[in-house]
Amino acid sequence: MNYFKLILKNPFRNKTRSFLAIVGIAIGIATIVALGMITVSLEDSTETTLKDGSAEITATKIGSSMSTSSGNLNESYIEELSKIEGVEKTAGMLESRVIDTSNTNESNRFGNTLYGAKKDDLSIVGINNVNGSIFDESKDELIVGKSLADEENYTIGDTIDVYGNEFKITGIYETGSIFYDSAMYTNLERLQNITDNEGEISSISIKIKKDANLTTVNDKIKSEYNNTLSTITTEEMSQTIDDTLGMINSATTAIEALAIIIGGLGVINTMMMTVFERTREIGVLKSVGWTKKRILAMIMGESIVLTILSGIIGSVLGVLAVIILFKFTGDDMTIIFNTVVFIKAFAVALSVGIIGGLYPAIKASRLSPTEALRYE
Repeated sequence: MNYFKLILKNPFRNKTRSFLAIVGIAIGIATIVALGMITVSLEDSTETTLKDGSAEITATKIGSSMSTSSGNLNESYIEELSKIEGVEKTAGMLESRVIDTSNTNESNRFGNTLYGAKKDDLSIVGINNVNGSIFDESKDELIVGKSLADEENYTIGDTIDVYGNEFKITGIYETGSIFYDSAMYTNLERLQNITDNEGEISSISIKIKKDANLTTVNDKIKSEYNNTLSTITTEEMSQTIDDTLGMINSATTAIEALAIIIGGLGVINTMMMTVFERTREIGVLKSVGWTKKRILAMIMGESIVLTILSGIIGSVLGVLAVIILFKFTGDDMTIIFNTVVFIKAFAVALSVGIIGGLYPAIKASRLSPTEALRYE
């Protein structure tokens, strides 16, 4: 057996010990890969949302936020805001939560988001291509986002119970954003009528002119409607999401450090036991001419083989975990396989191998041949 085959074979002499070491390191690597992929996928979805959604500013009633609402606005604000310098287009949206009583899917028990909007205003949220057709504003029709359609098994031609009215699905749209693709859209006036919100809207999407400054326009709206309207820009949304992703990145970094420390200790333990068990063997090798460097390289090589294998297994487990998570939660978000995530995971695995194998390798290389041969 040649030198390299020996390095590949030696780590698996004690299969149970090697298995436990690999599993321990692989779990840490899988967590790093999973969190990394989730972060990258969220960043991609966020970027798609901010770019495809044409509106740069969203206005709501003061006291509202991205997650809570303090009430509706009068529809007259749409026209008023369109007259502000720098504004190109405004579109009113009425948000409602609909529980489809004809759908027995467990995920439907919390209801799905239905927006009322004018047909010509759909482009302001990135709805430009629809598989099928856009709803007829004179009929009880709606369009469904691809993520929601996949989750609830909706197809074109199906009907959805909207407050006791049967609405027909005429099309399925996809914007690439999990926020928009998990909702439904119908005619604004029709939704206002059936929800007893005539002349009211939940939010106003504002598209600014190409030569206008986003901050300047937003400040004008805040100044003129400081007592009634609350606004959030795409830049502010991006910053909020970036802060959240930053927390995930911090958690990933902490896990990387723990993986190196815990994995390193595990490898040190495994390789030290290997050195003790093979003390006589190492003595024989040194007595037949093997140098300290050769012994050092062999033990280090065995340590790295263990951790690289852990890196491969951990990466596969991490990918599977993300796929299962997205499938289980019903998110149709695009999973991004970023090479940087995998490079980082293998860098951690390699670091564990080097750090964990260094002391046992030095210990083995310094063994005296005569003492080693006497070892029982």
